[in-house]
Amino acid sequence: MQGCVHVYTGNGKGKTTAAVGLAVRAAGQGLRVAFVQFLKTGASGEVPALEKLGVTVVSPPAPEKFLWQMDAAEKMACAAGQQAILARAAALMPTTDLLVLDEVICTLEAGLVPRAQLDALLDSRPAALELVLTGRGADAALLARADYATEMRCLAHSFEAGRPACKGIEY
Repeated sequence: MQGCVHVYTGNGKGKTTAAVGLAVRAAGQGLRVAFVQFLKTGASGEVPALEKLGVTVVSPPAPEKFLWQMDAAEKMACAAGQQAILARAAALMPTTDLLVLDEVICTLEAGLVPRAQLDALLDSRPAALELVLTGRGADAALLARADYATEMRCLAHSFEAGRPACKGIEY
């Protein structure tokens, strides 16, 4: 079986949700699934559900601040952590049928993960591995490597009305 590269990007809601749905489907068919989160705490609702299905979930410790609030030293420490998570994801590839890199595209855009490190992972991907990358801001070079590319476009969002994130819906 030839695996594909999936990219879920755009400014709309649903990138992680789509990746979770694919992970659930794959796990339900007996595939070995790993779901690797970047820039998240592991406290979102999908984590315990995925773990109950036997999905390997990797969540880094979340930064205590948003990137725009960090000083240079804090950004360097955050970058080192994100790069370590990507290295861990690469190590999972030989024993995984579906690998989700949730929000990895955001780490590229923020300069936390070097493009060369993600390219190396893509270049060393086993032929049968399904690989999903999510996050806002996928560039043309990344989209060119995708077999599936989906852009989520925001038409309306509850944040615009001043509503906070809703447990079970946004996280």
